Amino acid sequence: MHNPVVSLVVLVGGAVLVCVWLWLAADVGARLHGAQSPPPPATFVVAWVVGEYSWPGVWATVAAAVPAAVVAACGFAIGREVRRRKVHRIDRAVRYLASRWELRATTTRGARAAARRMGVRRGAGPGLRVGRTVRGGRDLWGSWEDMHVDIWGPRTGKTVTRAIPAVVSAPGTVVVTSNKRDILDATRGVRARRGPVWVFDPQAQAGEPATWWWNPLTFIGDNVVKAITLASIFASVNRASHTRSDGYFEPAGQDLFGHLMLAASVDGRPITDVYTWLTRANDDTPARILRRGGHASAADAVEGVLTAPGRQRAGVYGTALQMASFLSAPEVTRWVTPGGDPARREFSHARFASVVGGTIYLLSEETNKMAAPLVLALTTAIAYASEGAAIESPGGRLAVPTVFVLDEAANVCPWQELPTMYSHYGSRGILMMTILQSWSQGAAVWGEVGMAKLWGAANVRVYGGGVSDTRFLGELSAATGVFEPRTTSTTRRSSAWWPDSVGRSSRSEPVLDVADLVSMPRGRALVLMSGRRPVLVEPLPWWQGPHADAVRASITAHSPSARANPWVRAAASRPRVVRERPSRRATSAGVGAVAGPASGPRRRGGRR
Repeated sequence: MHNPVVSLVVLVGGAVLVCVWLWLAADVGARLHGAQSPPPPATFVVAWVVGEYSWPGVWATVAAAVPAAVVAACGFAIGREVRRRKVHRIDRAVRYLASRWELRATTTRGARAAARRMGVRRGAGPGLRVGRTVRGGRDLWGSWEDMHVDIWGPRTGKTVTRAIPAVVSAPGTVVVTSNKRDILDATRGVRARRGPVWVFDPQAQAGEPATWWWNPLTFIGDNVVKAITLASIFASVNRASHTRSDGYFEPAGQDLFGHLMLAASVDGRPITDVYTWLTRANDDTPARILRRGGHASAADAVEGVLTAPGRQRAGVYGTALQMASFLSAPEVTRWVTPGGDPARREFSHARFASVVGGTIYLLSEETNKMAAPLVLALTTAIAYASEGAAIESPGGRLAVPTVFVLDEAANVCPWQELPTMYSHYGSRGILMMTILQSWSQGAAVWGEVGMAKLWGAANVRVYGGGVSDTRFLGELSAATGVFEPRTTSTTRRSSAWWPDSVGRSSRSEPVLDVADLVSMPRGRALVLMSGRRPVLVEPLPWWQGPHADAVRASITAHSPSARANPWVRAAASRPRVVRERPSRRATSAGVGAVAGPASGPRRRGGRR
């Protein structure tokens, strides 16, 4: 708020300065024109206004106008130079990119209108903010049905500008994957105010104790199709989708793994029993359990492997055992078995997906694949449960969107079906933000076709710089279009009888070439949104958002070295810019590692 006293002082001072300026001009004009000198400055303006003194002609006007014009010109030049120094070289392209009219549906007003049309519950906000346009300074939003794919090179600010703001601004359930604890420390305090917070940390990335556990077999129940699906999820972690697999042993091993998990689920056993069975290629216990439980075909399949020739049986069992190798690590299995502590609570992915406001963080190392199968399985189980909740909701859409922030998705959560899910999850109110470090990183998991499918199915595609893949950047450059700069050439004639020749021409150039995209500075991102030309934006870090104080408090409370945290120092040294008020949401109760204040669980559809 402005100080009225300061405003009054500035106003009076400006008026006095103008009066003195006019008096000096009148005095100079009177001397040059030989007219009557003006009265003292204190009474000059009054005498002039009431007609007791006449303006001394054109010389006085010139004396007043010329210095004023010089001051104005100097001010304009200084201001222009200051603005020029703040503009990045890449910003010169904004005039050829998306116009204000093209982006009207993605501004705050347009995104709010879209949320109302989709029936999103009031208080959810406009959507997920992408950034602020360089041209016009307008906030740009992805709607509550837009799917995001981000490609940011290492240390380009993706976590502070994309991941953290998305987590803290999400109105409903949130699923986060990461290979570091930074996003956990920054957001868990904020999310705990809205509902239960769960941290799945089998490799001690954040030093989180195993105070709860999840049974992967609850995803299966009594369904053989889901058993095979879960086996394929586990098997896919160490195998890219585009690589060629063994034509017999890998499918057979995957089926065996699925059938044994079905047997464990039917008999109420822990998933670790499956690993034990796989180490005993002559044990027919799973087949007997399946036959007793009414799964004759699955029992026949297991018995068929048991009665196969020795080398064939060993190959199938060996392949399945390799897929289940993560079950041999006690540090991992304690998160998926009840153990001996009766106080440990069991996590239900179905309940988590049906109650608004919960948050789960799934942490795993990049290079260690022991925990990745379980991280992937839990992520997909929640996604499928959210899809089921959406199908049962009015209009087939969640009234409060669920947000998946898949940071380091290629390493932590290499979900093979992700490109396919992108095509319809948005329409169900299930938003996904997949963050990669490069195009090739995604292609290593989904193949070139799968990565192109993922990129093409996304409604919001963000490039944040730091990438040197010229093929990918060449396609981005082509998407920005071309323009034709005009050039002028002058030919000097050797003879004085002939004038110089001046020629003008134009040539097509890309709006942003590969060199521009390679050298994109921090603080800029190129955004491609469906149905619009690309737009250059300024990504907004969390300390310029409405949750800055809450994020800072969360880091201070949970980071082991908060004082040395560069985010805290950076946030403290920057002014807080608030453009959007946080939505008021009723928190949900439930069991979890950390729970905020709640008034009872709020289920999908608003039922209590």
